[in-house]
Amino acid sequence: MISYVFLGLALLQGVHAWGVLGHATIAYIAQNYVTSQTASWAKGVLNDTSDNYLASIASFADQFRATAAGAWSAPLHFIDAEDNPPTSCDVNFNRDCGATGCVVSAIANYTQRAGDGRLTAANIAEALKFVVHFVGDVTQPLHDEAFEAGGNGISVHFMGFNDNLHSDWDTFMPEELIGGSSLADARSWANTLIAEIDSGSFASQKASWIAGDNTANATATATRWATDGNALVCSVVMPQGAAALSAMSDLFPGYYNQVIGTIELQIAKGGFRLGNWLNMIFAKEVARRRSLDFDESELVPESELDGHGFLPEPQPLSRAKMARAALGYGCDHQH
Repeated sequence: MISYVFLGLALLQGVHAWGVLGHATIAYIAQNYVTSQTASWAKGVLNDTSDNYLASIASFADQFRATAAGAWSAPLHFIDAEDNPPTSCDVNFNRDCGATGCVVSAIANYTQRAGDGRLTAANIAEALKFVVHFVGDVTQPLHDEAFEAGGNGISVHFMGFNDNLHSDWDTFMPEELIGGSSLADARSWANTLIAEIDSGSFASQKASWIAGDNTANATATATRWATDGNALVCSVVMPQGAAALSAMSDLFPGYYNQVIGTIELQIAKGGFRLGNWLNMIFAKEVARRRSLDFDESELVPESELDGHGFLPEPQPLSRAKMARAALGYGCDHQH
């Protein structure tokens, strides 16, 4: 594997975003919005013609980063916005991404790789799996935030358990809403959210979710997605600060009822964006390359396909990034 090989020696552990349920739901929503041509291409790349072709690989990146071979990929699941919630929330790619990469640079890198026909079938399949996962990751607000390692360091109580805010947003609150984490549960949730996107409460918003998205400038697009998620840290996730959440006897039902609508919004947003993004990868890269008038001079040089070009300029290591490294990039999702 040549993507981000410069990170291969990093001994890192990763993080989960949305959990299996959330990622599969995002994938099922995307499957509803891809064109038949995009679906055929993706099924061919993944060698899977089933109705779960995206959903079944949606958590590949989490599984991969838990292995010794994939530990290098842990920083690619988030961007550490070094802002000051709840007073101020903002994302600055050059400040926040870090030399090891982040979810924004990863989306840009693997978007390019997924559409590049010169790579091996295995490399293209890997890239598509990463795109499916990381577009989901970037919609989780705490994956766009450095404070207390994206909420991993905020101790809270939920449903009688002692855990942390990050794991509740990722996994336990979505599973409390849906009642399980199987593919069948994800499909059912996706169908509910698709109805809201098509003709329900999200119908008037959906155009704004993808306005300006462009695979030709994937870094700017993914930064905008991260900024959108990050803003919710101040307005929804911890509007009164972390201490107020830790002081609560239990986040259920009060806090849960306040935020579960936002969780559904972000899952819907991620799925709709992913479907549109995959359509653009196919139409602008794959289909165009297949056309007779494709200009080979437009290809990105192979020497630039290792991901280095999507990293920000080197910055001094901040306290937030040192804290991430000290924690091993891990998070605890055990109840």
